[in-house]
Amino acid sequence: MRILVVEDDPILSDGLRAGLGLSGATVECVATCADADAALAASGFGAVVLDLMLPDGSGLDVLRGLRERGDRTPVVLLTARDAVADRIAGLDGGADDYLGKPFDLDELAARIRAVVRRASGRAAACLEHAGIRLDPAELAVTLHGEPVPVSRREFMVLTALMERPNVLRSKAELEERLYGWQEEVESNTVEVHVHNLRAKIGKHAIETVRGLGYRMRATA
Repeated sequence: MRILVVEDDPILSDGLRAGLGLSGATVECVATCADADAALAASGFGAVVLDLMLPDGSGLDVLRGLRERGDRTPVVLLTARDAVADRIAGLDGGADDYLGKPFDLDELAARIRAVVRRASGRAAACLEHAGIRLDPAELAVTLHGEPVPVSRREFMVLTALMERPNVLRSKAELEERLYGWQEEVESNTVEVHVHNLRAKIGKHAIETVRGLGYRMRATA
């Protein structure tokens, strides 16, 4: 999952990039309302972590613009603990959740998973398909109950495919999930990860539709 963090404190921003990255996300960070608006207009994100106090305005303005465009991307607000009015305004303005500063990183990651799950209409915390079970909280994969060791990026590819098993994911979509803005994309990375996953969960588990992309098969 790609997450946009809108936070002007560089220490906190770097910590969120590193911490949420360890939870299996690709994290992009911006520090202003203007940069947040540009990022959201240009790229698709699975979730947004949005500070309210920004150098060029309020995060509520970013949230308002997002919802006025019809964008339903889940948003978690970061607020001061005593800013009750801001929390109310944010929730009424379309935010999905909020967390007061200071906060626990594991709790933030759990809240992000929860709002993304609700946005997709999925009640269960884990993804399951054709005997494969993926646990986003533990970054764990099992096949018919047996653990399957996967790398972080293999996990990210499998997550993207299992979120909507019958929907084709293009190579470009998967690359966007794997790499941040500043990272160089290797030409055959997706193919390598798909090859490795097939070796671990079954050679027919992932279908290649030539020229279009990849999807999970009905049976592994």
